[in-house]
Amino acid sequence: MASKTLSVTEDVYYLLAREKFKDESFSEVIKRLVKSRGKLIDCAGLWKNLTDDDIQEIKNQIKKLRESSKLSLKRRIGKI
Repeated sequence: MASKTLSVTEDVYYLLAREKFKDESFSEVIKRLVKSRGKLIDCAGLWKNLTDDDIQEIKNQIKKLRESSKLSLKRRIGKI
């Protein structure tokens, strides 16, 4: 099989290495990640049966997660 050489930054290399299974090549990692990503159009209509209450609950949970993430980040960088 023909191959191509790709240049990636060091941080991308480590991100890929972290996703890599023990006996998996980097080509296999990239293929697996790209295939599993899916397409935005596949999501069309998935939430059409949600009630207004369901949507509000999702918004509330997102807000809580954002606040929690901000607080966690501030703690890690020493701003709290």
